Amino acid sequence: MHGLPLSEHGFISNSGYMRFDTYKKIIDNLKYFNKKIKMLRFAGIGEPLLHKDIDKMISYAKKKKIADNIELVTNGLLLDYNLSKKLISSGLDKLRISIQGVTAKKYLELCKTKIDYDNFLSELEWLYNSKGNMQIYIKIIDCALENETDESSFYKMFGDKSDFIAIEHMTPTVQGIDYVGLSKENVTELGQNGSELLDSNICPQPFYLIQVNPDGNVVPCCSTQYPIILGNVNNTDLKAIWDSARANQFRTDMLEGVKFASKVCSKCNLYQYGLFKEDRLDEYSNILKEKYKWAK
Repeated sequence: MHGLPLSEHGFISNSGYMRFDTYKKIIDNLKYFNKKIKMLRFAGIGEPLLHKDIDKMISYAKKKKIADNIELVTNGLLLDYNLSKKLISSGLDKLRISIQGVTAKKYLELCKTKIDYDNFLSELEWLYNSKGNMQIYIKIIDCALENETDESSFYKMFGDKSDFIAIEHMTPTVQGIDYVGLSKENVTELGQNGSELLDSNICPQPFYLIQVNPDGNVVPCCSTQYPIILGNVNNTDLKAIWDSARANQFRTDMLEGVKFASKVCSKCNLYQYGLFKEDRLDEYSNILKEKYKWAK
């Protein structure tokens, strides 16, 4: 819904905000799939709550009944009484809030942003007590916590304002960042949820998701660098892009291993840090290659 401008950051989107007519076309196109998608998620490299029509977008998708669940990921700083009320009324199923620190000082250090922390907590408390059926998941990354006291404070501050709460593990997935200096632990051995890393040469993302950026470009994963643009929803229906020869060829190449899929994929390890055993496709690669051969 909102993305970092290509001209300023060198990636993501040529448009900062998705047009509402583009969004409606995406949602309308989803009816052409054989069944409802599992999840529609408002996320990416940007802040969904910056879009002035975000509640209308959620409501439109709910009315069309195209997804089992609708989820939004946010840093939560824009949440106030009026916006929270709109999100509740929109029918949003799950709100994922990423916390950046347990003090205003930490927010200033990490985000270069001054916040009224007491007000932030008050707004989240009102939201939780008024949310109805919406589920709230609050999380923080481990490197934003200085010590066990901070960990205890995190759970104390947000435990009664969430249905789910977690401290996630920092993962070394972006080149050029000193993860060892930021982390207290070995960042190469644990997944995002603290689980043991699983070995796989195939990224599963192109087989179960697509991301539509604010300018309408469709990409096969949620990395900050994209291996391929599969199409654009302003010109082509989303279902046609999903079933296209271009998309299926990319999946076929991926089944040979990430290093054969693209130059971007060959350098990417993002998929490894969120991998579950049911996501590992290596032992099924030959079967899938045969299926995609007939789908071209």
